[in-house]
Amino acid sequence: MENQIPNEIKEITQKLIISESDLNKVVSFLDQECQKGLNKALHSDVDVKMYPTYVHAIPNNNTNYEEGKFLALDLGGSNFRVGLVELIDDDIEMSSQMYALPEQLMHESGEKLFDYIADCLAKFMEEKAVKDKKLALGFTFSFPLKQEGLNKATLTQWTKGFKCPGVEGNDVVELLRQALHRRNDIDVEIEAIVNDTTGTLMSCAYQIRDCRVGLVVGTGTNACYVEKVEHISDYFPDSEITVLNPGQVIVNTELGAFGDNGVLDFIRTKWDKEVDTRSKNPGCQLFEKMSSGMYLGEIVRAILVDLIDRELILNGLGSEKMNTPFAFKTQYISEIETDSSGKYDEIDRVLKELDLTHATRDDCEIIKFVCSLVSTRAAQLASAAVATILNRIKRFNTTIAVDGSVYRKHPHFRKIMEETICKLVNPRYKLVLSEDGSGKGAALTASVAVKQRKISREMNQESFAQQQQ
Repeated sequence: MENQIPNEIKEITQKLIISESDLNKVVSFLDQECQKGLNKALHSDVDVKMYPTYVHAIPNNNTNYEEGKFLALDLGGSNFRVGLVELIDDDIEMSSQMYALPEQLMHESGEKLFDYIADCLAKFMEEKAVKDKKLALGFTFSFPLKQEGLNKATLTQWTKGFKCPGVEGNDVVELLRQALHRRNDIDVEIEAIVNDTTGTLMSCAYQIRDCRVGLVVGTGTNACYVEKVEHISDYFPDSEITVLNPGQVIVNTELGAFGDNGVLDFIRTKWDKEVDTRSKNPGCQLFEKMSSGMYLGEIVRAILVDLIDRELILNGLGSEKMNTPFAFKTQYISEIETDSSGKYDEIDRVLKELDLTHATRDDCEIIKFVCSLVSTRAAQLASAAVATILNRIKRFNTTIAVDGSVYRKHPHFRKIMEETICKLVNPRYKLVLSEDGSGKGAALTASVAVKQRKISREMNQESFAQQQQ
């Protein structure tokens, strides 16, 4: 395909191609940011926050988790999901329901948002005939969190288009708890709050013992991994529970904010800067804005509009839809790139949706080329993040659990990542698609929390009994 692309187009889009040398620079810069994030003295001035999750035990043997039924609640975008998970021996079963989140609620008060979530949770429990039972819940909350315990976490800032007042700076577990109490018709104990990356890791680790990294490339981009507690300055485990492995803890990197301090400016393009300016949080989450599903389609649109204005494609004629910010959906990239060489079925359909029915075959090749450049860069950046983590944990064999709509749906994303990671690190690794991490993973984390609290109570009772003797 590339041989059919005019040299002028290649020259204009050249900066979208990241060299291996530049990728190694990305790895080096990110490692420096991670190191700072783990240092309390430097933490306030770093963008990659490296928050400990207080999840110490990984559910890869049946002594680490409690069996039974658990609820899972997953909030991370314009839809949220409630699930009922049952753990029996080595088996895990889940049923779930997706609920639409009205767009206005993404900007209403936090109280209204959590009241709506609690209402949907109650309806789900009634449908599953468990409304009269007391159940533990794992809460997946896929926004930047500063955790102070396994079930206590403060939202540091909204992302992904959310702007609900009264939530930033507050404990989101407590806000959900208050919403449940206002209803007073369901008995739910929120045992754990996790980021979607932690859920992704936990779900995969249930079946694969050497899983130590979780990566999500979907609406947003983020990663977590198992870190040694000794590498985290001034970290104290949750005093309410007896941790099953106090020497380790899952760290939520929040690497979507990598580059906010300018260290990635050497690979950012004018189109990245345009997209950032049009976003709801200019200057923030710059790594995420080059690699996640919320922005990839808009980057492609910005490039194509530029090429149209230069009269290099589509005879210089765009459309109202094409000129509308965020009208080019990220899913279009995946669909366009499924067309095999010389085939144009998917791209013709996408262009028709955008009222661009006058495209020539040459136009189609250029549009597909631009999509490929943007998605390849995203996969390479995600690979650089994984390579940074693999270099940090220094394990010979490591499984990376991966989830997210971009990774799942793009036809070449995984292959590009595998090829790129091999160039950046030596350790043996494998990428594994995590099965429903945001649901099963959250419930598994709750089950681990229940197990740990149970052990803690038993130990305290035994200690008290010994003192009375």
